[in-house]
Amino acid sequence: MIEILMSAGMEFPNIGPNALEIGPIFGFGPFPVRWYSLAYLFGLLFAWIYLLKLLKLKPAPATKEQVGDFVFWAMMGIILGGRLGYVLFYNFSYFIDNPSKILQVWDGGMSFHGGFTGVCIALIIYCRFHKIPLFRFTDLIACVSPIGLLLGRLANFVNGELWGRAVDQSYSFAMVFPHDPLQIHRHPSQLYEAALEGVFLLILMAGLCYLTKLRKKPGILTGIFILGYALSRSFVEQFREPDTHLGFIFGNVTMGQILSVPMIILALYLIAHPLVIKKKSF
Repeated sequence: MIEILMSAGMEFPNIGPNALEIGPIFGFGPFPVRWYSLAYLFGLLFAWIYLLKLLKLKPAPATKEQVGDFVFWAMMGIILGGRLGYVLFYNFSYFIDNPSKILQVWDGGMSFHGGFTGVCIALIIYCRFHKIPLFRFTDLIACVSPIGLLLGRLANFVNGELWGRAVDQSYSFAMVFPHDPLQIHRHPSQLYEAALEGVFLLILMAGLCYLTKLRKKPGILTGIFILGYALSRSFVEQFREPDTHLGFIFGNVTMGQILSVPMIILALYLIAHPLVIKKKSF
């Protein structure tokens, strides 16, 4: 049953972190299925389906079988990289004192920048091993990645986590999140991120891929996606509440903005120097 938490701005749909429960089975359970897990699952599934569609644009950098195999590599890169990134950049001292907690991904704590790095490493290794032109392949990955970002941010919102900074209750989008100990009106920054990192980037990348010739210049679409994400994240960080244990790094600058700087540099390089990317990368 969906309960509604009333607020002066918007009403928060307090759905809860679990989409459903399975079991008990043979005396074990019940086993909760979380929205966040479904976001990962369906994000990869929809991205896979879309990627197969993009393969019809010639020349295709990989086969359908290779794309299917890479889905597993991508999943491992996202999970391992995302968790390690969170441990290193967002809560290092806690995990040093509690190393057994590092593998407890189900308790939350994932970093996009870490997941991005993990997928990059997986892409390089996979493309080297299968002799796939790296940047032609990453251009397609860049076009489908906003799907996962969109579903992930929506899951953050449903879970009532990673909320925004305090805002006057007269603000149209202000809402009170049920797990917020202060119970004050805040920006629903998860929805801002879903709109920019998900919907906007998905439409932008699709338009550039289908309506322009940029896909024939390997690496540029990859650079545009990375730049689009980094700028979107840096912008929304102005409305997002920093992690309580971390706070602002200096001034009003957050860790998310700092980690976006290397992405911006890499993106500008890929966009401005397409000639350095040879036809058969790696």
